[in-house]
Amino acid sequence: MELILISGLSGSGKSVALNLLEDAGYYCVDNLPVIMLTVLAGMLKEENVDKVAVAIDARSGHGMDLLPAKLDKLKEDGVEVTFLFLFSHEETLLKRYSESRRRHPLATTGQTLEEAIRAENKLLEPISTLGHRIDTSGMKASGLREWVRQFIEAEPGQGLTLMFESFGFKHGIPLDADLVFDVRCLPNPHYDPELRALTGKDQPVVDFLEAEEEVRRMRDDICRFVATWLPAYIRDNRNYLTVAIGCTGGQHRSVYLAEWLANEFATRARVLVRHRTLAGA
Repeated sequence: MELILISGLSGSGKSVALNLLEDAGYYCVDNLPVIMLTVLAGMLKEENVDKVAVAIDARSGHGMDLLPAKLDKLKEDGVEVTFLFLFSHEETLLKRYSESRRRHPLATTGQTLEEAIRAENKLLEPISTLGHRIDTSGMKASGLREWVRQFIEAEPGQGLTLMFESFGFKHGIPLDADLVFDVRCLPNPHYDPELRALTGKDQPVVDFLEAEEEVRRMRDDICRFVATWLPAYIRDNRNYLTVAIGCTGGQHRSVYLAEWLANEFATRARVLVRHRTLAGA
């Protein structure tokens, strides 16, 4: 059985992710109490259900402290578990709740929305590092769906997944990054009127950047660094390593480098690539 477990802060996109998985043929359960996780898996295995997605959140209350033991039990029983933890900056969550006018699940009389968000963050903090963290700040639903789709299409059980992620510093550093490289010092295609509207995926931008010696040197240095330390991260029994590449706007230089690095490491690890600024456009 393949089980994708989704948790995280309310308003960070759990419903979007669960709906995508349901459309992809997964048997989906929302707001399952943690104590029922192994029971559900056992029942569905008997029914020969092999693709399951479960969302758990703060509404499960203090049962969250049972989750590490439940995950260990599932793995002992031969269940292939992928755990995604979604979160966003507080200002993003405030904006989303303001736009949707929905009530926060932990909100009580006399408690502000900010207080409810912080209380939930504190409650879920112990489980936030059990799986792969995805920062959905500033991301549209279409971008999140694409990222989740990449996860479910990648072949499971192949050890560490290496994620190359582009972003723009003017939008903030992604909180899910393990390694961050700043490439704002490189020549910027933004100042060429013919390239400004393009991205680092477009061939004219690629040609512009690859013609610059500094770009090639930076590219090779990052590649060498990741290649040198990747075995150490693998020995550390990590499931995911996110390498973030940042330029000013997240449109040209960082996108090009993330794509190039993903191609370079495609034969060395299970590789995914995502572009934070482009996903939020």
